[in-house]
Amino acid sequence: MTKADAREPSTGWFEGKAFVFPVRIYYEDTDLSGVVYHAGYLRFMERGRSEFLRAAGLRHQGMLEAEEPLVWAVRRLTIDYAKPARVDEAVTVKTEVREVTGVRMRLRQSLWRGSDRLTEAEVEVCVITLEGRPRRIPSPIAAALQAFLED
Repeated sequence: MTKADAREPSTGWFEGKAFVFPVRIYYEDTDLSGVVYHAGYLRFMERGRSEFLRAAGLRHQGMLEAEEPLVWAVRRLTIDYAKPARVDEAVTVKTEVREVTGVRMRLRQSLWRGSDRLTEAEVEVCVITLEGRPRRIPSPIAAALQAFLED
């Protein structure tokens, strides 16, 4: 395969202001019973948040290349497991922005199999330096995120 033949992985889509990211459940995501291990849901949600930011034009790399390199960090997370996801299933991660303040962003993330909600989490993220010091969300990023706030 040449470089020109390389394809981008699926990046998801917006449904209104919510971002939807497709995920396939692989064997590596599951325990011996074929059910997704509890921490696996957190990885799926991380991918959903990263792809949301990419689709919103707010790539992680841009923050890392700033004069003061910054990264997003999860500050708080609560999760509710309703139904299991199983090996070989196709599911989607839905990411909704609930609040953006000077120092944090709160999101609701959920995993769906068709119309069945499998899990839901409230996630609070903040911006930190590479040394772990908290910073305000840069103004251009905070302004761009405002467009995705749920009414």
